[in-house]
Amino acid sequence: MNKVFHPQALVAFLFIFLTLFISGCGQSDEPKELYLEGRTMGTTYNIKVFAKQDKLDSLNLLPEVEQLLKGVNQSMSTYIKDSEINNFNRIPAGQVMPISADFRAVVAESIRLGESTKTLDVTMGPLIDLWGFGPDKKPTKRPADEELANMIAKIGVDKLTLTEQGLAKTIDGLELSFSATAKGYGIDKVAELLESHGLTDYMVEIGGELRISGKKPNEKNWRIAIEQPDAEPGTRQVHLILAPGNNGMATSGDYRIFYEMDGETYSHLIDPVTGMPTRHDLVSVTVLHPSAMTADGLATALTIMGMDKAQAYAEKNDLAVYLIAKSKDGLVTYSSPAFKPYL
Repeated sequence: MNKVFHPQALVAFLFIFLTLFISGCGQSDEPKELYLEGRTMGTTYNIKVFAKQDKLDSLNLLPEVEQLLKGVNQSMSTYIKDSEINNFNRIPAGQVMPISADFRAVVAESIRLGESTKTLDVTMGPLIDLWGFGPDKKPTKRPADEELANMIAKIGVDKLTLTEQGLAKTIDGLELSFSATAKGYGIDKVAELLESHGLTDYMVEIGGELRISGKKPNEKNWRIAIEQPDAEPGTRQVHLILAPGNNGMATSGDYRIFYEMDGETYSHLIDPVTGMPTRHDLVSVTVLHPSAMTADGLATALTIMGMDKAQAYAEKNDLAVYLIAKSKDGLVTYSSPAFKPYL
């Protein structure tokens, strides 16, 4: 029996084949999610990356991330006996200690922010301990004025000397603590690692601080929430959702860590100039900046400043800042001009 091959059948066959082929290609090209999690710096980290499956399959990111963060922790952690920071804290005044590139980067930015803001001081760990928010136990009474004055005289980034040869201190007993910048630096290092592999759509989070880049699938923007600072104890509520763009994001506030003593409520954030915990009404500060380390440090510094000074500093330095303060009528908010495009 002779079979007749109709041209229409060929067209139909090619149409179906091409449709399936194109559909298959589209599915393989669609970005896939890679999710990594773990612990570092006494807290947790979470990383989301979107890329083509073949790209993700060609990488083994988790060991690289773990090794990188282990290195940052070994350099910055005061809880590791032989860490780089503890080695510096033990040396006497006048001795120059050679330091790693990571340590230098954090010291340099911490000094810059300290000199600029006057409220971020990476040398005031002992002062924080004195008030009960360090690794030691909480005090049972307010430190005496003489104790505070003696402690203030022993701290300050002006007592650090950073040179090409390394880092030195000008006063014995000076100690560093990078609690306000180390997490942000770790985030920046992970972001650099991802970008070195050609990955540009990601979110890196360590202990609540973030760095965002690119988009989610279907060109969707990353959306991040700011927490409601006056939520009921034990609960968390969303205050605001924003699209942070390609930025680091850090939030600081006094609504989670505090204690009461002698009928007074003390914040965990201390003004290095007065030696006293902050007592103003500013309860939450969110900062967006290309560097998560800088955002981290600025969020702490601005919280200590208070509402009025933080607004003035943000506007003078063109910073993307969102502030929440308490008032007798409830919460009041402020968005700096540089922050408004992200709302």
